[in-house]
Amino acid sequence: MLPRLLLIALLASPGATLAADYTGLVHARHQLTLSVATAGVVAGVPVQPGRRVQAGQVLLQLDDRLQAIEEQRRKTVLDDRSELAAVEERLKLVLPLAEDARKLQASKGALSREDLARAELDVVTTRGRLLQLQAQEERERSEHQGAVQERAQRRLVAPVAGVITKVAIDLGEWARPGDPLVELVDASVLHLRVNVPAVAARSLKDGATLSVSFEPALQLPAVQGQLSFVSPVVDAASGLVELRVQFSNPGGRIPPGIKGQVKL
Repeated sequence: MLPRLLLIALLASPGATLAADYTGLVHARHQLTLSVATAGVVAGVPVQPGRRVQAGQVLLQLDDRLQAIEEQRRKTVLDDRSELAAVEERLKLVLPLAEDARKLQASKGALSREDLARAELDVVTTRGRLLQLQAQEERERSEHQGAVQERAQRRLVAPVAGVITKVAIDLGEWARPGDPLVELVDASVLHLRVNVPAVAARSLKDGATLSVSFEPALQLPAVQGQLSFVSPVVDAASGLVELRVQFSNPGGRIPPGIKGQVKL
């Protein structure tokens, strides 16, 4: 009975403060389940569980021989500028000829109007063909970029740096879009998610420094973290508010998934 009376007395006293520990789970900054964008036969798996990878590193390679041939064909078509170069040279020749024809026709009719019209029509036709070829070159460039992107979709690359925790496919197997093939975890930064009563979260602000401790059996030292998120919504069923306390994890000594505590 005495502890209850003491609690009531403390709550009734001005400036009384009660501290409590709140427990939650530690989460990695990124815990990703990756899949391929297109179906195909696996041609290479250059990573294994436990390996650290960098952002942009290839994790899985599908057979892309047909796509490589198409990319090379598009590149050859794009690089062929022979007709475009010929039309550019032709335009350089017909422009001064048309200008001379206009001068001759203006000087006492030394050139017939029909000949002048033919010279000017040659300029118009050549310019039109040049614009047509330039537009065609832009289309070919877009088609080549599309072929490059299509081939790139045959590779699964790491979106962030981290550690491979699971590879669920092997060489020669069929990969389908949406299948969970590779799991990647970035545990360089962790955050503790904990639910606390609304009254305890009321005075907390983003950026506040909080001490995070862990399960005693793991013998991990407490770390200082920053409050990165205070939910603006109170859960109607429990009356609790979600908090997230972020802290760095150099060397990956703290494993995600363990329990952590904060004292408020």
